[in-house]
Amino acid sequence: MSSSIRFQSKATVILLLTLLVACSKKDSSFVPVTLVSATEQVSRAAGDLKTFIGASGISLPTNAIAYGTDLYTITYKTTYQGKPITASGLVILPQTTSPVGMVCFNHGTIAAHSEAPSVQPLNSTTWIFYSALASPGLIAVIPDFLGFGSSASMLHPYYVEDATATPVMDAMKAARELAIQKGKSFNGKLFIAGYSQGGYVTMATHKAIEANGLPNFNLVASFPASGGYDVKGMQNYFWGLPTYDEPFFLAYVAMAYKNYYNWSQPLTDVFQAAYAEVIPGLFDGTKTGDQINAALNDTIPKLVTPDILANINTNTRYQYIVNAFTENSLLDWYPTTKMYMYHGDADITVPYQNSVATYNTLLANGASPSVLTFTTLPGATHGTGVVPYIQDFIPIMLSLK
Repeated sequence: MSSSIRFQSKATVILLLTLLVACSKKDSSFVPVTLVSATEQVSRAAGDLKTFIGASGISLPTNAIAYGTDLYTITYKTTYQGKPITASGLVILPQTTSPVGMVCFNHGTIAAHSEAPSVQPLNSTTWIFYSALASPGLIAVIPDFLGFGSSASMLHPYYVEDATATPVMDAMKAARELAIQKGKSFNGKLFIAGYSQGGYVTMATHKAIEANGLPNFNLVASFPASGGYDVKGMQNYFWGLPTYDEPFFLAYVAMAYKNYYNWSQPLTDVFQAAYAEVIPGLFDGTKTGDQINAALNDTIPKLVTPDILANINTNTRYQYIVNAFTENSLLDWYPTTKMYMYHGDADITVPYQNSVATYNTLLANGASPSVLTFTTLPGATHGTGVVPYIQDFIPIMLSLK
């Protein structure tokens, strides 16, 4: 080999090494805008995730569990009523160098701080399920929601639209930044899913993305299930019941709205005095929904005042409540990006008819039936609808990723 060829070969090697080092420096020097911290908690092999899904009784395509995963707890910057706040959640990265999309999965109603996704133990079935969501080749994001995890000092803004959607979108931004830091190739495709309150969160976030945009993300589809999208309709439903098995939902909304809107009106506008007195102390983050239910009354006429039961829609004294319920109902828009709605027709906790009415309203507003679909889960209650929902939406999502 001539000296000139050796020199050219050496120069080529040096150039390649320089480029590789430059790329490495660029990745390592990336400065997140939204992500505050990320702590790796646990890695899981694809085989272990397959075993878990098989034992869970959830039927998914055999090729769905493809990669091992790395789970991180994160904190990130967001806002609440225009002021900065630090929120938290989980991000699970698939162990692959191939381009991947992202799925944000929103959990159902929780009341105790110990129930937040980011504080679960390493061997929790919750963390294993969330890891399985990432295994097909997706960045999985699970927000805690405000009022839990790093923001546990505040009351969770339960069923408040803006305070729901904004921190979820920021969680996805933080997840993208973590993926960049870890050398993952995010292809921009975004999916959002969630059940019960998570269904409401999913639809509210979809609505916010279509209204305001989300740079670096391309929303492909959302999958809201069994949520109380029409908050005013939920109140009408509750008021018409003799008994309701989850009275803490009513107290939760009342406390969240009183706090968010800084209402001066007392809780005795809604609840009978004995319960109005104890309700504030029930939402201190130490009690689960079942424990709160035990301190309340499942007989609606004994829990709620007779006057508001009879006159909420006619007495101007209650207009502030009606306005808040209406403002946070997701009925004043329609999706232009794919949305797959689900609900069990035997659900009396979050009534099936609430989803049906919301679906029909969105169609009447202008949604195309080719964009917005509704799947009834036959015979499913609020509890038993979860598995058929998961078994249906995941294959659809994977076909679109």
